[in-house]
Amino acid sequence: MAVLHSAPKFTLIEGLKDTLSSALGAMLVEAREEHGELSFTVQRDSIEDALRLLRDEHGYQQLMEIAGVDYPSRPERFEVVYMLLSITKNSRVMVKVTAAETTPVPTVTTLWPNAGWLEREVFDLYGVVFAGNADLRRILTDYGFEGHPFRKDFPLTGYVELRYSEEEQRVVYEPVELAQDLRSFDFMSPWEGADYVLPGDEKAHTPPVDEPKTTDTPKETGAGAKTDEKADEKVSAGSPAEEATGEDRTPAPEPTEDRADRPERKGDAQDTAAATEPKKTK
Repeated sequence: MAVLHSAPKFTLIEGLKDTLSSALGAMLVEAREEHGELSFTVQRDSIEDALRLLRDEHGYQQLMEIAGVDYPSRPERFEVVYMLLSITKNSRVMVKVTAAETTPVPTVTTLWPNAGWLEREVFDLYGVVFAGNADLRRILTDYGFEGHPFRKDFPLTGYVELRYSEEEQRVVYEPVELAQDLRSFDFMSPWEGADYVLPGDEKAHTPPVDEPKTTDTPKETGAGAKTDEKADEKVSAGSPAEEATGEDRTPAPEPTEDRADRPERKGDAQDTAAATEPKKTK
């Protein structure tokens, strides 16, 4: 038998944007549809009421995630994104609020207990303060960590580094020390080419010689009496072939052909120059 489930395979978002926008009313700042998903930006102080409305009246029962985004150029640089899931409708929506570094966001731990840890993650990584969270402590970084690593202005190398000290037999924290003394980074795309000459490339731009140089005197070529005398010296002096005596040398091989009993040549041919000259006609 086929089992029927109340939840559809997916929920069409056509018309859902207008339905939820009208339900949020004055709490809504902006509603957008991008990449097949719906996102609603609401007033920061009304985030608890907006999420309660979506949970109780529109079936978005679960809070799946709370994420942070940093836009340093904005007056309120942070966005806090709440991702909701409706199990009965198989639908997801995102609800956003904006906040500054010193502007607190109301907690939603009154709606979902799991929001406590999710808000701690956003606080730890971005520095967003959640008003009403009873346990707003760091959760991912170490004790005594300074700064918030997911902010765009946080250096990639950080401010401190840790290592194990053999002398103290424990892990110690120290200011970051970059081992490379001279740092010169080239951020130009490799296919565009650098604006400086790489080692070896200077030969490619060398102009051709207009007047080739010629050697006019023996001094310029290295020739002369001293060079001739040095050329007469045997390079192989002292080698075994030079020092070996006649007794040590291998004797010449025996002739392989004996022509003593060869019969005499027949005919008028003679081994004279006149024999090879053509005969003169009379």
